[in-house]
Amino acid sequence: MYAILDIETTGGKYNEEGITEIAIYKYDGHSIVDQFISLINPERDIQPFVINLTGINSQMLRHAPKFYEVAKRIVEITSDCVVVAHNAQFDYRILCMEFRRLGYEFERRTLCTVELAKHLIPGQPTYSLGKLVRALGIPVSDRHRAAGDAQATVKLFKMLMDKDVSKTIIQNNIRLDPKYQLEPKHIDIIADLPSLTGVYYIHKSDGEIIYIGKSKNIKRRINQHFTSTNHKSKKIQQLVSTVTYEATGSELVALLKESEEIKRVRPIFNRALRRTIFTHALYSFKDDQDYMNLKIDVADGRKHPITTFSNRQSGKSFMVKAVEDYKLCQKLVGLYKTKTSCFNYDIKACHGACVQEEAPEQYNKRVEALIDKNSYANKNMVIIDSGRDIDERSAILIKNGVFKGVGFYNLNYQIRNIEVLESIITPMQNNRDTQHIIQSYLRKNKKVKQLIL
Repeated sequence: MYAILDIETTGGKYNEEGITEIAIYKYDGHSIVDQFISLINPERDIQPFVINLTGINSQMLRHAPKFYEVAKRIVEITSDCVVVAHNAQFDYRILCMEFRRLGYEFERRTLCTVELAKHLIPGQPTYSLGKLVRALGIPVSDRHRAAGDAQATVKLFKMLMDKDVSKTIIQNNIRLDPKYQLEPKHIDIIADLPSLTGVYYIHKSDGEIIYIGKSKNIKRRINQHFTSTNHKSKKIQQLVSTVTYEATGSELVALLKESEEIKRVRPIFNRALRRTIFTHALYSFKDDQDYMNLKIDVADGRKHPITTFSNRQSGKSFMVKAVEDYKLCQKLVGLYKTKTSCFNYDIKACHGACVQEEAPEQYNKRVEALIDKNSYANKNMVIIDSGRDIDERSAILIKNGVFKGVGFYNLNYQIRNIEVLESIITPMQNNRDTQHIIQSYLRKNKKVKQLIL
């Protein structure tokens, strides 16, 4: 199954672009079986030359859904599919970047019709989509719009499949990331690595650690480092001599160890994670009518946040779900700017805190429930997660709201109190980053076991 897509973007600096339009056609090798087409509000400016090229401007996108609102649909329609695009490296990078802003690792196998066309239709003066399909007699409408270009790519892909008589060229060009190329020394390093969850260390020939990372699949992640074409990855590929690792079983333990190790070792290629890994936070305050308000704002070290987020968009996504789960008012959480009632009140989905119809005491109880759920301030608790073996579990200890460290225990060994836990954990630093890591992980992994001690 193939997900043939095209993306239009805002243009701008590398990895700072935003999606303005996306079209995806799910293709089973014979016909289109599903499709998704949508404008996207990128929440950033569109470059003038892009407006001239596509005709898409900010006014058109004002009421379009934001990426987080369509992300689930994109995941669903591309599930178990090979992503096909004309210059797949670009479209796939943009998609991965948008999902990464939401804290989600989007990963699909890819197929590039530029590369396929060069194999199957050699000798063309150019392989740009517009000129190539015209040269091949493929009709195209709405050029430089996502739906038109994606439809043209579908027709081009059909032709390429017909030309691939041996049915091997397409198969050989399917990649986990576009343009994979591995050197012999990289192949040898990857061969010795496990497909386990843990922390990995990339070393130079003199043993110096130049990069530390975590992954749910160390072998696959190192393979991505060795095949990526960005500047940092190319430098790592030149300098790497060996890779060591520490299995953790739990992704949360790996995240915590990665953060601490980077701060301790300060590898040259981990500059970003040496700094605080979150930019925005959730704060609460009472208004003049005694209602508890919530606000996503730039993180301020002088204030005590309820929880933190990697970016503003992640915070907004959290608040949208919180409004639904806790029956909160859009106006009082900063999602709907108005001097009167919020939109949900108008459709009978808000109890009326925005117009003082619901008593502050009633409304505030639900806000306090959300705060209690998403903050471990002053709590004694242990988070139980996967271990390194089938009969092992990991334990993350929080005492009086302070992260104390991590440990592992056998399933036959029952944790009964904090004193027992403290004897098995390895102490680790408590800081704003560890709090962010733990809270973010618990938000995304609802089934993780939490014991209040």
